[in-house]
Amino acid sequence: MCNLQSANFLIKAPHETDGFAQNLGHPLRLGTGGPARHGPRNALLPFFLGVQGAAEPVKRGEITFSPYTHHWSQSPEHKPVVLLALDEQLPGNRFCGVSFFSNSFGQPSVYLYAGQQFNGLLGSPKLFVKVTAGILYGYVAPYEDKVPLNFHGFSPAIIPSLGYKISPQDSLQMKLLGNAGLMFSWGRLF
Repeated sequence: MCNLQSANFLIKAPHETDGFAQNLGHPLRLGTGGPARHGPRNALLPFFLGVQGAAEPVKRGEITFSPYTHHWSQSPEHKPVVLLALDEQLPGNRFCGVSFFSNSFGQPSVYLYAGQQFNGLLGSPKLFVKVTAGILYGYVAPYEDKVPLNFHGFSPAIIPSLGYKISPQDSLQMKLLGNAGLMFSWGRLF
């Protein structure tokens, strides 16, 4: 998911290397600060995304679907917002991912991000908070002014969300979209 192999952002494990990783001295496994381990979960990521010494996540990823977004103010220009996201779970309750969605104006959009999940909110094991930060693309003319710091359709974004685990794999989440609205979604760990 986050290893973006097609964009050559992936540093491969020693048994998969094409020489690129060997030029770095030794490849780093996410969050370990040391040499990569062998196995199916050995996509190498930038070391700063994981928590050093943290246990591997129990589940590999999460898929999220949002069929509805509530806008704080209504506009005849608003279109239904539908989102599909895929996250890779990382050590230390961190994750990275990509979401594809139609924005409030019907434009196809994408959000690439990294985030942190904080479990046990208010002492409840089912409540959690997530915060993501990344790059958003898709708000282009004539709606480029609808998100801050937009440059040719690209803009930074920080999205906090509140979630409730309805089962060990499933959760309901509400994402705060700044002064635009509130997105409701369902997530499933796999």
